[in-house]
Amino acid sequence: MISEQEAQKELDKRQKRFTEKDMDSVLSSEETLEQKFTTQQRLKVHFNDFKMLFSMLRDYAARDYVAVPWYMISAIGAALLYVISPIDLIPDFIPFVGYLDDATVLALCLNLVHKDIILYKAWKENTVNTTSQKVEE
Repeated sequence: MISEQEAQKELDKRQKRFTEKDMDSVLSSEETLEQKFTTQQRLKVHFNDFKMLFSMLRDYAARDYVAVPWYMISAIGAALLYVISPIDLIPDFIPFVGYLDDATVLALCLNLVHKDIILYKAWKENTVNTTSQKVEE
């Protein structure tokens, strides 16, 4: 099993090393991530969270949404890279517990960026509404 402290340590370590190049790696791994979040039992419950986090990263990388500090973006990116990394605290191939650490790291990330996700959702909704209004005019 993995402790929350171990998972937090791992997220912190990876977050500090996260770079723009790593962001490109995450963004180019959308299919792989989506497959893990839809097929792995421990990650399935976080599928909608994954979609929101991935969208936030994509909008940040495109410079469409930059109202979030790099610290939060690096936490999101590091958590998603952790999910696709073959090197983690509990190897994914171990039955029943292989994705427990991935889910724990993701949950810690979600707790960390909770307020930023709320702000992002409001921005995204406003952007969609504004775009819809312009199309109707």
